[in-house]
Amino acid sequence: MQEHGATTAEFEIQAETASPGWLKEVRERLSPGSRRLVCRDDGGEILDFEVEPGWTRIGRSVAADIRLDDPSVSRRHALIVSEASEPLRVLDDRSLNGVLVNGSSVEWGKLEDGDELTIGSYRLFVLEG
Repeated sequence: MQEHGATTAEFEIQAETASPGWLKEVRERLSPGSRRLVCRDDGGEILDFEVEPGWTRIGRSVAADIRLDDPSVSRRHALIVSEASEPLRVLDDRSLNGVLVNGSSVEWGKLEDGDELTIGSYRLFVLEG
């Protein structure tokens, strides 16, 4: 049996509208054709996740492809679908705190370059090279 940590904590998402300054620097380092989700942790470190073709699991579980270890993130929080020549899509995987795209709650939605994806306390930004 896998240990996934404590129960998910309900979390009120704080609205932020400004794009962070560090995002420009990360964008300049993108490889052509790459798809990434990037954010900053509480310590200021940039977390950079490559989105591979197919399905990418996001959550607190050790089995997640993108692991966000925070009680505001469900063990199985969301799925990202990446198909060639198609926009990225996000699916809320029955999470407690939901999934927001650019501040709007979605169950299934399209993600485009520059979009903000909120998963628990994380503000992840979609970058496409």
